[in-house]
Amino acid sequence: MDINELVAIAKKAAESAYAPYSGYRVGAVAVCGDKLYTGCNVENASYGLTMCAERVAIYKAVSNGCRKIDMVVVYAANSIPYPCGACLQVMAEFCDDTCKIILADENKIEKYSFAELLPRRFSKNALQFSSKHI
Repeated sequence: MDINELVAIAKKAAESAYAPYSGYRVGAVAVCGDKLYTGCNVENASYGLTMCAERVAIYKAVSNGCRKIDMVVVYAANSIPYPCGACLQVMAEFCDDTCKIILADENKIEKYSFAELLPRRFSKNALQFSSKHI
């Protein structure tokens, strides 16, 4: 699928965002093979319980059997929606270094590999290494 089409799908997902506190509506698409999983941010009065669009999309993919995300597309209207640390750590579980991360707003599209956004990630490989040397 074309990147512009995926951005349009993420934009559509942002319309469902529940963002009464920040007003920052975000949509995301997790691509797993030929399947697409959308998500939007869901805020909560207890801010720590808020869920970002990226994680919603990734969790939907995982709950449908996907274990390797090929691409994540994230859209917000007014500014490029760089993933937060929690989202990057979730991506670290299901994305390899070459996973494409596309970030977009109304005027701009930025393209990254996952390794560019989180070059020294903590992952299950680190856990396997640690347990062998304890």
